[in-house]
Amino acid sequence: MTGWLSFFQDVFEYWPQILGGLGNTLLLFAIVTVTGLIGGILVFYQALSPNRHVRRITEGYISFFIGTPLIVLLFLMYYGLPQTGIHLSPLAVAVIGFTMNVAAYNARYLMSAYNGIDASELEAARAQGFSTLQVFRLVTLPQTLRLAMPGLTNQVILNLKDSSIVFLIQYTEFFAQMQELAARNFQYFKVYLLTGLVYLLLVSLVVLAARWLERRVLPAACRT
Repeated sequence: MTGWLSFFQDVFEYWPQILGGLGNTLLLFAIVTVTGLIGGILVFYQALSPNRHVRRITEGYISFFIGTPLIVLLFLMYYGLPQTGIHLSPLAVAVIGFTMNVAAYNARYLMSAYNGIDASELEAARAQGFSTLQVFRLVTLPQTLRLAMPGLTNQVILNLKDSSIVFLIQYTEFFAQMQELAARNFQYFKVYLLTGLVYLLLVSLVVLAARWLERRVLPAACRT
């Protein structure tokens, strides 16, 4: 019991740094979740292009970023680009790398969901004179978002968990601060147990938010 009291005392003393790291984690998570979704929608739109060359380039983009480990991309930009004279901050590297990676995965989820749409609805919209963009915005996108919700939710959770790797490019997020705490008091089991519980709590909140979104927002969007 005394050991745990001593541990929580260490946590309390190091709390400002931990809180700052948690804030950096949530900042990165929020940014890449939004940019990754927007990027995924844009890539998905290009994947539906009537131009076969555009479709091939888009498929190549998706295949490349799904097939390339995220950490390799981050290392390439953070440690490799400076050799070409390009210097980016850890946050910029993380945002760019995550966005390109997440956009590819989200586009794949949307493309899979697109196959579940009733083709007659798309034909009916075109018959009424809707432009390609209008069909996409008013018919295709709302339905694919609804059908792709499980995959998109899973990707949001992965965004949160994968954010823990950016300490490797010197971004001082939550996991980096918890590692620093472990290096200070050598109570690795307790530190990493607490770290895991915090991530579990954050993931649980994401799941609850996604379920609320699925029940309330997307069905309403599909009715309009």
